[in-house]
Amino acid sequence: MEHMRGIMQVLRLAEKLKFEMRHSWLSNGRQESVAEHTWRVGLMAVLIEPYIEEKLDMAKLLKMITIHDLVEAEAKDVPAFDTLFDRGRKKQKQLAESTAMDNIRAMLEEEPGKELQALWLEFEAKQTFEAKVANALDKLEAQLQHNEASMDTWLEIEKEMVYLLKPHSEFHPVLDELRQAIVAEAEEKMEAHGSVQSVGLSE
Repeated sequence: MEHMRGIMQVLRLAEKLKFEMRHSWLSNGRQESVAEHTWRVGLMAVLIEPYIEEKLDMAKLLKMITIHDLVEAEAKDVPAFDTLFDRGRKKQKQLAESTAMDNIRAMLEEEPGKELQALWLEFEAKQTFEAKVANALDKLEAQLQHNEASMDTWLEIEKEMVYLLKPHSEFHPVLDELRQAIVAEAEEKMEAHGSVQSVGLSE
């Protein structure tokens, strides 16, 4: 029964992700929650799997995607542009998230807790194939959501960030093709609003 208490504790913590807001807006004008972002990253993995020819541990990938933002229930969501050029802020974010994961691991029995933390660390390291796929989809979903939001919700830096996705996806042709489609959509949106001219950086 002790293991069930731990599971319930993590589930209660995870509920906070339903109202932890990201700096992203939906097409209906409502702000996006972390849980909603995580759900669609998982869906992207399901939809892209048939086109990945390499051996892919889908169970591990979906686990990684499901738990990678769980730390934000405690550490809160920090927009990517807040840490992009600020090493101190990035280090602070990493420390807060690492501490949150230590706390989550402690809620569970030893082996399940270790597995959860190991999956989170694997995602953060971005070295294994599954971790690289998870990271790419995480970044691409964020841009996809920006594309679907009203242009007046975009910050100037987010227009530049459209062109910073390639390092996350170029390791695989299918993921890079998805990136190109998402970037092309972003360019069309920016051009339609007179924000920027296409400069051919989507390739």
